[in-house]
Formats: sequence, structure tokens, C-alpha cells
Amino acid sequence: MADLQACSEFLQKGKANEVKEIVQQALDEGMNIKEILEEGLMSGMNIIGVKFKNNEIFIPEVLIAARAMNAGAALLKPFMKDAGVEPKGTAVIGTVKGDLHDIGKNLVAMMMEGKGFKIVDLGTDITAQKYIEAAIEHDADIICCSALLTTTMNEMGNVVKAATEAGIRDKVKIMVGGAPVTQSFCDTIGADYYTPDATSAAETALTICA
Repeated sequence: MADLQACSEFLQKGKANEVKEIVQQALDEGMNIKEILEEGLMSGMNIIGVKFKNNEIFIPEVLIAARAMNAGAALLKPFMKDAGVEPKGTAVIGTVKGDLHDIGKNLVAMMMEGKGFKIVDLGTDITAQKYIEAAIEHDADIICCSALLTTTMNEMGNVVKAATEAGIRDKVKIMVGGAPVTQSFCDTIGADYYTPDATSAAETALTICA
């Protein structure tokens, strides 16, 4: 029998090859897809999230764990739809116009993926219009805006305005984050949620889509 507990532990250590081996073994044995995903992969990523939030591990460890998770998830993807595994929600994510920083954005995307979200990662230097177009195209539940510079964070306000103008403001929640961003800034621009770190962002996204 494929050992999903071991799979979770290998994932936490970033051992992608071992994770792939166990996931493949579980598939060969006809194990339930949802069980492999939740107990083998997402459980490990959840532990990584908690450790990261508590400063027990740092960005490099999160990145290699996420890489191991993606390696296992890639094997499951072709079977997910038939197994009735639906994403918890859809999030469009990007770093705002004028800002090329992506580590924080990438961490949020990985943590949300680890919680079972479908992620549409737009990349960096994203205009308000691009966020809105992607949110409409992918029928997104959440738009996540990241910024590391005080000079670019005002673009987040433009995203809120653009969502209102496009008539999707009541349908899509807007989350903001990044080093200079605060709760009061979030309130000022009329965004829905501010979170201080990637783990909190993923947890908040779950409550939005619950």
C-alpha cells in the first residue's frame, strides 16, 4: 500500500522524486484521487504553511516543498475531473503595475494551490484592466494584488475601481498584501481583505469560498 503519510513527510522535505514515486504507486493501486491529494499532498503543504507562519522555516524551504507538491499534483491532474475533485475556488493573482517583485506573490499562489485553489498567475507589472479581464475570463472568486513598493501600491485602488466599473465588484473579493500594505490602506481603497503573510492569505481565501 502506498504510504501517504510518508508522501506528506517527503513533500515537507522537498523530495520531489520520492513524492512522485508514492503518488504513482497510489495511482497504480487504484487509490482514491481525493485521498491522495488531501492526505499525501495538501496535508504536507498545510504543515509547511503553519511552520512558515511561525518562522520555523523560511522561503527556500517553502519553495522546494511547493515544487515537490507540484510534481505530485501533476500526476493527479489528468484524473481529478473524472474523480469529481473540484477546485475550492479560482483566484487571479499578480503583482501590480510598475512592480516586478514576485517572491511574495509566488508564495501566496503556492499556499493557495496547496489549499486546493485553481490559480491564474498573471505575473508581475499587471495593470488593473488585466486583473479584471482575467477575473471575468476565468470566472474568478478572488483577485489577489501584491506590491512591495509604496510607489506602486496605489494601483491596488485602481483594481478596486476597475472591478466596480466592470460590474463584477459584488461577485469578486479583492485581497491585497505586500510589505508596505496595511489593514488601514486596504480599508481606504475599499478592498475586501488584507493579510500579512502567504499562509494567512490562503486561509482567508478558504473562508471566502467556504
